[in-house]
Amino acid sequence: MSKKTSNPIQSLKIPRFIIISSKICAFISTKLATKYAAKLFTTPIKHKVPKRELEMDRKSIQNKMYVPAIEKSIITYEYGKSERKILLVHGWSGRGTQLFKIADELLQNGYSTISFDAPAHGKSEGRTTIMSDFIESILEIEKQYGPFDVAIGHSLGGMSVLNAIKNGLKVEKAVIIGSGDIVQDILDDFISKLGLKPKMSNLLCAYFENKYQTKMDNYSAYRAAMQIKTPVLVIHDNDDPEVAVKAGIHIHEHLENGTLFLTDKLGHRKILGNQNVIKKVLDFIKSN
Repeated sequence: MSKKTSNPIQSLKIPRFIIISSKICAFISTKLATKYAAKLFTTPIKHKVPKRELEMDRKSIQNKMYVPAIEKSIITYEYGKSERKILLVHGWSGRGTQLFKIADELLQNGYSTISFDAPAHGKSEGRTTIMSDFIESILEIEKQYGPFDVAIGHSLGGMSVLNAIKNGLKVEKAVIIGSGDIVQDILDDFISKLGLKPKMSNLLCAYFENKYQTKMDNYSAYRAAMQIKTPVLVIHDNDDPEVAVKAGIHIHEHLENGTLFLTDKLGHRKILGNQNVIKKVLDFIKSN
């Protein structure tokens, strides 16, 4: 039996009608296809809060917070009352309660957590967002809720945590789980899933660089890692269908003070609730 059929972990698939729409746009005009792809790339899917996250949602103190740097508002979640605060950052199409199992364990060990719905995510306003919105939200949260002992980020949240530290976030330690790495690789994968020609990835990158007047590679996680002296625990699953394990390995290689922990058969999201992973996170946070 092949690994594809035996492995229950599957990558999220882009709906067929979107793939067809992308190809129609590409047939009509490369420029139109680029704009359409850019719109899709910056539009997260808002999911209803799952039952398993409702307790954290109910017990958290929630506030609307304005982030001046991006002129957007976000919803924050204060969970627990300890002075030992840990920042939790969800990934693309996630929510502030998505890391609830980690948050629950942290509470039981004397910590409190602050998390948030990034712009256009969860209960926060808007329909589109980009990684720099995540980063600026983190930096503003530090001003209003910090200081934080540790920052923990999942997927895009992991990339954002590393970039935030590079840009001045002060934490004693950081944990990134299933983090993306090279922005161009992420664009390549996205264009591939849309069924478009590889050259569209370069056009999409150029579109964003022109729009935001910055090099997209400046946001690549390994580049941030090169400038970080903070101890960082990198956790990634060997079978992650969303973000290949090479991303975590590559980030770790560029950290001055990094620890790598690889898992098997946990995929991209199940890894957040795994007890061995949570124990590893707690041990890392408590270690001297």
